[in-house]
Amino acid sequence: MMLLLTSLLILLIHKASDNLNCLLLPSPLFARLIKTLVSKSLLFLLLALASASSIAKAPAIQLATNYRQDIDINQYFVSEKLDGIRAYWNGHTLVSKQGNDFTAPLWFIKNFPNVILDGELWIARGEFEKVSSIVRTQNSQNKQWQQVKFMIFDLPTSSLPFVERINKMQQLVTYTNSSYLQLIKQQKLNNSDALFALLDKVIMNQGEGLMLHHQDALYQSKRSRDLMKLKKFEDAEAKVIAHLPGKGKYVGLLGSLLVETSDGIRFKIGSGFSDKERQNPPAIGSIITYRFTGRTANNIPRFASFMRVRVIY
Repeated sequence: MMLLLTSLLILLIHKASDNLNCLLLPSPLFARLIKTLVSKSLLFLLLALASASSIAKAPAIQLATNYRQDIDINQYFVSEKLDGIRAYWNGHTLVSKQGNDFTAPLWFIKNFPNVILDGELWIARGEFEKVSSIVRTQNSQNKQWQQVKFMIFDLPTSSLPFVERINKMQQLVTYTNSSYLQLIKQQKLNNSDALFALLDKVIMNQGEGLMLHHQDALYQSKRSRDLMKLKKFEDAEAKVIAHLPGKGKYVGLLGSLLVETSDGIRFKIGSGFSDKERQNPPAIGSIITYRFTGRTANNIPRFASFMRVRVIY
């Protein structure tokens, strides 16, 4: 497509120049000036088209809402909320939720089905930074992908209810027979006590939380009330405004971050950092993810704790 546009614009440039030669212009110098301006304008248009064509198109994915207590738990499938990198298999390439290609090795995606899949690139609990580093590296020969699995949880283009999509996904995984393609375990629970007991178990083992998906839900490319996330802590994002110095054992290191939310609320985050992160804190201007428990009367997050620098890919 871009080759065709390039050829067309080059032809237009030559044509415009030929047409200018036919005009009665005041002087040869003025004619050359006009030709240069026309050529540059058309070339600028070509560059603009090339730039527009290179912008990644984000896939239309389904997003979760927060857990609600007014539900019949028996109508929902429950799975672990994996702390990995969201990925979308479009039938031939793995792409991020922003639409950028992951350069997964050919052996990793070998035999993946010609069916659109929604899932998570994941290694293990507590390994977010590791999987993030591996999958964002632009190297299709990266052997570290051997540690990664594509854990699928939905079929975006299927018109089946979720309970049937689970069966379909299991069939696809079995047929593909790849150690790199797996289905996230989906299970039914009898009551909310069992739900929160499972949540406690996942959190105790360094997991992030749970997902609840209504058995009759259709895939919706938006934030859906039929898909919920349940975590012990809420999380949100904020911009780093300043590094505040540490005291006591943290003298000479980061003490806390002064951050600002998207609605202009400023507060400090002083916990959740490793010694390495206190030596090399998140850059001023970067966006971080933090977790917290409730808010004060002034809408300031309570017990805010650093989680990670936000990764955009």
